Amino acid sequence: MTTHDITRRRTLQALGSVGALGSLTACAVPGPVAPAPRRLGRVMVVGAGFGGATAARYLKLWGGAGIEVMLVDRNPQFVSCPLSNLVLGGSRRIEDLTVGYQGLREQGVIVLNDEVTAIDPGKKKVILGKIADQTYDRLIVAPGIDFNFGAIQGLDAQAQKTVLHAWKAGQQTVDLRRQLEDMPDGGVFVMTIPGAPYRCPPGPYERACQVAHYFKTRKPRAKVLVLDANPEIMSKKGLFTKAFNELYGGIIEYRPNSNVTEIDARGKVAITELGDRVRADVLNVIPPQGAGEIARKAGLVNANNRWCQVDWVTMESTAAPGVHVLGDATFSAPAMPKSGHMANQHGKAAAAAIIEGLNGRTPQPQMMANTCYSFIDDRNVVHVASVHRYTPEKKTMETVSGSGGLSAAPNLLEGVYANSWAQTIWRDMFA
Repeated sequence: MTTHDITRRRTLQALGSVGALGSLTACAVPGPVAPAPRRLGRVMVVGAGFGGATAARYLKLWGGAGIEVMLVDRNPQFVSCPLSNLVLGGSRRIEDLTVGYQGLREQGVIVLNDEVTAIDPGKKKVILGKIADQTYDRLIVAPGIDFNFGAIQGLDAQAQKTVLHAWKAGQQTVDLRRQLEDMPDGGVFVMTIPGAPYRCPPGPYERACQVAHYFKTRKPRAKVLVLDANPEIMSKKGLFTKAFNELYGGIIEYRPNSNVTEIDARGKVAITELGDRVRADVLNVIPPQGAGEIARKAGLVNANNRWCQVDWVTMESTAAPGVHVLGDATFSAPAMPKSGHMANQHGKAAAAAIIEGLNGRTPQPQMMANTCYSFIDDRNVVHVASVHRYTPEKKTMETVSGSGGLSAAPNLLEGVYANSWAQTIWRDMFA
């Protein structure tokens, strides 16, 4: 939370306590009725993940009764992608990562379990699958990512039933864990990594470690083969390289520059663009990614035909005034990862900008921080952290020199920090 956030929160808490009425005596006459709060407007939020849920909560926290906040998500509960690799490793259950929306409802956010089928920025209207169309004064779109399945020949709808990505935490995470459990000792787990950018840069390498940890403890003859489209490990390179070679030597084989462009789902074969054919007992294909499909339908995708460009002061789309885009769907600023923590920061920045704008004030740029934890086994963790600030001359966020940091080695204390981080950020999103 930035200093600006803390100041705003304390101010609103103080204002909320002013004017509280004492009890009336039998002879007293009612005092003047407090005026209704000035209506600021209605904000619709599409997507209840790290960005959208945070934005909805802070809009209501800062805007109070003067602002109506409606949050829409197709899922009845939130399931965290961070820590979901631990389900594959066997040290967590999917239920441990699942949070309901009741806390937001108790704070006055209207939460709808519905599908947004279209957005009309010109008419300021959202079309829903179950209930009537809704209008808004401001719109936040936090759709996460969707996959370009067509980039991988053979990964059609039928193949997707057995060749899983599990890159959106939920049922596929559980199903992929079951595939690992059913795999024979001595079998091979093959995971593909798309070219960057993609959601959670260190996530695939953490997944390799989690699966290798499971094999090391339960199926010691099994192997993990990582086919990475990138030329090298994209995050925490030295730490993951050491873990692959030393902790999981003989279990993990890492192959860079191995872009998988075709699969044979029935034969469980991954085929690289160079024609290499790699057979798996369990095939885990993570396809190339872009902004969630609803952003594309709304005309918000305007960078590389994949991502949404934003004004980093307000998180407002450069393609549609009055529409703010958060999280993984954005065209990231330099060195800004697509992470849950970063989306949480986007949510607060957008909420602050919208409240300022609805009050007729000029939004101010926010500092943003990020921390990504990666579990090397079930308890030892490494992290990378960074701080970003707005540079007016370049109109983007840049990493603050000397900020952040990187673990020296995996350790148990950072495992405690990682679990605490998850609990804290979920409370920050949902109270």
